[in-house]
Amino acid sequence: MYELMVEDTFDAAHALRGYEGVCENIHGHTWKVQVFLRGNELNKIGLFEDFRTIKQRLKLALKAYDHKLINDVPPFDKRNPTSENLAEAVFKLMKKSFKSLVKVTVWESPTTNASYT
Repeated sequence: MYELMVEDTFDAAHALRGYEGVCENIHGHTWKVQVFLRGNELNKIGLFEDFRTIKQRLKLALKAYDHKLINDVPPFDKRNPTSENLAEAVFKLMKKSFKSLVKVTVWESPTTNASYT
């Protein structure tokens, strides 16, 4: 079994609706997003997937959030912009390009993350 991981970062703000504490206020993060692909078969040159292609698609998926208030970006204009919900949204978007996608992990700080599988 092969597993690939590609990561990228973006800077954005959010505010957690319904949260009682400082995170209910608008605040920002340098978000790190990791995507994990898994499979058994390599192509004729020994690659499972091309890292360049994964990086391009991830960058495109994250472009909508970069330097934005995530609360203003659909679906987060209605859905709470938590790390958990962001991981799910990125997973569903990336899954359209990569059937072998198994997990997306979103880091909002060096010590906290949420994953969606």
